[in-house]
Amino acid sequence: MVVRLLLFLFAVSCTCLLNVARAADENDFYRLETIVASPAATESRSKTWRPAPDGLAMEVSGIAVLDDKRVAVAIRKGEVWILGGVYDDPPENVTYKRFASALHEPLGLLKLGDSLYTTQRSELTRLRDSDGDEVADEYLTVAKGWGVTGHYHEYAYGPKLDGDGNLWVTLNIGLGLKGKQLQRTVHEPTLNLRQGRWRGWGMKIGSDGELIPICAGMRSPSGLGANAEGDMFYTDQQGNWVATNSLHHMREGVFFHHAEALASMNLPGSPISGIEKIPNGVPFPEAVRLLPQLQPPAVWFPYKKAGQSTTDIMLDDSDGKFGPFAGQLFIGEFTQAAMTRVFLEKVDGEYQGACFPFRYGFASAVLRMAQGTDGSMFVGLTNRGWSSLGTASYGLQRLIWTGHTPFEIKEMRARPDGFELLFTKPVDRETAANVASYALKSYTYLYHSTYGSDEIQNKNLTIPAATVSDDGLRVHLQVDGLRELFVHELTAKGIRSADGKPLLHPEAYYTLNRIPKK
Repeated sequence: MVVRLLLFLFAVSCTCLLNVARAADENDFYRLETIVASPAATESRSKTWRPAPDGLAMEVSGIAVLDDKRVAVAIRKGEVWILGGVYDDPPENVTYKRFASALHEPLGLLKLGDSLYTTQRSELTRLRDSDGDEVADEYLTVAKGWGVTGHYHEYAYGPKLDGDGNLWVTLNIGLGLKGKQLQRTVHEPTLNLRQGRWRGWGMKIGSDGELIPICAGMRSPSGLGANAEGDMFYTDQQGNWVATNSLHHMREGVFFHHAEALASMNLPGSPISGIEKIPNGVPFPEAVRLLPQLQPPAVWFPYKKAGQSTTDIMLDDSDGKFGPFAGQLFIGEFTQAAMTRVFLEKVDGEYQGACFPFRYGFASAVLRMAQGTDGSMFVGLTNRGWSSLGTASYGLQRLIWTGHTPFEIKEMRARPDGFELLFTKPVDRETAANVASYALKSYTYLYHSTYGSDEIQNKNLTIPAATVSDDGLRVHLQVDGLRELFVHELTAKGIRSADGKPLLHPEAYYTLNRIPKK
């Protein structure tokens, strides 16, 4: 009897200790509400199962938030639906109204004036309801003229608006096409180029519908969007010429990494010219030196550590309604059914910054995101038959800030002698000043024509000092051995908040393209 009592007391004490020591969970700060989701093919039901009517496959490929507490969603089969009741908590009485149909793989949706705009495979289209019955009766071509060869990978994405009100689209490269040749400088003598017109380019739309080519070198630019300053960015996905997922600042005349986009370099209107040789099989910093037109991404997303297939870009412009990250970018993640967060800064006039894990556990691959009128985030899901984590094949979810602030690294800024970290809550001064609380290393990637790249030229870095600000919100890390054009991977597992909590996500990945001079 005594032994049983002792065992019982031991079990109770262990349970109490586990409850006290329980690490914070993402759900404590950002909870998911399922609006509609189908079960995955291998499951008949799941806790996220909430079917659409009449077997509608809600494979969301675009989201536009409307002003009347509804959202419009484009779906892969070529339709646009208006959903009501989506802000209800829980959303028990969602309504569905088909607005448009017979579209060709729309991969974006934008509300502008009295119309919805979507990019189909071969054109940018304006959808308008002229008689007020909530069904589009005008399908108007806004812009067209990019090439379509019939290759299944020739996706077209958008539109999105920049800060000046211009419409932008991005165009996927066609994979495995062969044609004219461009000389390489390493290993292989020529590069075969055969692409449809402007494939792998970012395009701006003129007021008269003119296609204006801006920048080139994209592989699979699934996400695009503006930051708080109104500058346009796109995400790319790992593949040939693309070492790992990346975020790029789109501006005129810039070449990024996918060499086959240069098939359109000599077309009328191209702002890029004179590229005759492409480095191949060299470290990325060396490639930048050899090819002056090649511009590094603002942010690299280290493979698997920060996603495997980046998608949409969403700016948090809710002024705090979505938590402590106002003004930052959120990036969708396909394979891991997740989302990352990006902080950007300008150094010597160019963007660079850090990415952080943000939220896992979506019901399927995250393809599209849009911020609701209340600051919450609508998340469009579809795994498109490809592999992704999650309990559903497709659907629409809503991510809601609970009002509780997580202990996170909010910003990571470059300094001439290291980095400055800004936290969402004051830190425990003892752990934050202890250099053993941090680990830092740097690495880069190969620039080459084959698929992806391992991390190369790895180097562990020394942190001689960590200085905590008077308010406890900032820590200055002095770092020996900073390297330009390298990713600097920080882990801060030893640090605690002033109330003794560990970081919700202790990892940060800073792409240090330039070391500040002051």
